[in-house]
Amino acid sequence: MSTASVIGAGPAGLIAAEVLARAGVTVTVYERMPSVARKFLLAGHGGLNITHSEDRDRVLARYGSSADRLAPMLGVFGPQDVRDWCAGLGEQTFVGSSGRVFPRSFRATPLVRAWLSRLTELGVTIEKRHRWTGWTDGGLAFTGADGAAIEVAGDVAIFALGGASWPRLGADGGWVGPFCDRGVAVTPLRPANVGVRVEWTDRFADRFEGTPLKQVGLTVRGQPGQPARGDAMVTRTGLEGGPVYAIGVPIRDALDADGRCVLEVDLRPELTVEQLTDRLQHRRPKDSGSNWLRRSIGLDPVAIALLWESSGGGMPKDAAVTAALVKAVPVAVTATMPIARAISTAGGIAWSEVDESLMLRRLPGTFVAGEMLDWEAPTGGYLLQASFSTGVVAAQGALAWLQRDPAR
Repeated sequence: MSTASVIGAGPAGLIAAEVLARAGVTVTVYERMPSVARKFLLAGHGGLNITHSEDRDRVLARYGSSADRLAPMLGVFGPQDVRDWCAGLGEQTFVGSSGRVFPRSFRATPLVRAWLSRLTELGVTIEKRHRWTGWTDGGLAFTGADGAAIEVAGDVAIFALGGASWPRLGADGGWVGPFCDRGVAVTPLRPANVGVRVEWTDRFADRFEGTPLKQVGLTVRGQPGQPARGDAMVTRTGLEGGPVYAIGVPIRDALDADGRCVLEVDLRPELTVEQLTDRLQHRRPKDSGSNWLRRSIGLDPVAIALLWESSGGGMPKDAAVTAALVKAVPVAVTATMPIARAISTAGGIAWSEVDESLMLRRLPGTFVAGEMLDWEAPTGGYLLQASFSTGVVAAQGALAWLQRDPAR
C-alpha cells in the first residue's frame, strides 16, 4: 500500500489527507503544534466564512495575478464543492446578506470535530508536536515532541505549512530556508489582509480608537480601480478592516514606490460631489462646523473628526471645497502592520516551480498547497476556498504520481 506524508494540519493539509485516504493511501499528517487547524478555528470565532457565493468570474478576479493559475483548481473543487463537503460533515451552509457562505452553526468547532472523526475513520494518523526541519538522504526530517530527531520515508509528500501570519497558531514561515536551500524559488513573504499605520494625533486616537468609519469608500491615490467599501476601524496606530484589506496590493505598491501611501476616504460614497455641494450650501448662520456637517450631510462624530484631522483643524467653509474633501479625505499611511499581525500572507513558492498538479519540478513526488504558494486574496471566504482547492489538486496530483508507470 502506498504511503503519504502531509506536513501541516490546516485546511489545505487536512483536505489533502482526506482525498488521499479515500483513495486507499496510508496517510500520516505531521503538525508542529499541539492541536490541529488552529488558524481555521480562530477564523470561526466570529463566524466561519468558508467560501463565497459570487459567480465564477467574480470569485476568480479576487485572486488578482494568480487567477489564471487558480482557475482550473477552483474548477476541480469550487465553492459549491465546499458547501457539499460541509453538508457531508453534517454542517449545512447558508449565504449571508453579503454573499459570504457560513456553516449553519456559524462556528468552526463542530465542523473540525466532525472532520477529525471522518479522518480517523479513514485511517489517517495525525502526529502532533512534530516540526519539519528539512530533508535527509532517506526522506523527511522532523523534531519530535521529546526533541528527538525523526526520519520519515514515504512514497509522496504534500507540504501545507501556510505562510507566516499569526505564527503563534503554527504558520511561521520556517519552511522558506529549507526550500530555498533546495533551489526552490520563493517570493518573499509579506503581510496581506493587514491593518495600516497612520500617525494620528493623540487627541484623535484617544477619542476614536475602536470606532468604525461606517460604510466608507477607500482608494489609493494615483492607483486605478473601484473604491473598496465597508467599515474601516480606527485603531490606536492606524486603520484596519475589510476595505483596507481589499486594497492591500495597491497599498503595498505605493509604499514600495516611495515609502508612503495616501488613502483617500470617501465618507459618503453613495452621494456625488454635486449632491453634497447642494446639501452643504444650506448652512445656518449659527451652525458650528460640526453641526453643519452633521445636519446637512449626516456625518457622525468620527467622520467629522477625520475631516478636522486631515485638514489640520482648518476646515474649509466653501460648500464645494468641503464636498470635494468629504469625497476624498487624505490619510497618510506610513507602513503596514507586521506580518505577525496579518490575517494572511502574500508571496510564497513561485508558480514557475510547480506543475499543474502542484508538484515541485525540482522535487518529483513532492507537492505543495495552500498559502505556501504565491497567491493572495481578500477576506470573504476566498482564502479558505483557495486553500481547499489547492489541497484537493495537490492530493489528486499525488495520486496520479503514485499510479504512474515507472517504466515510462
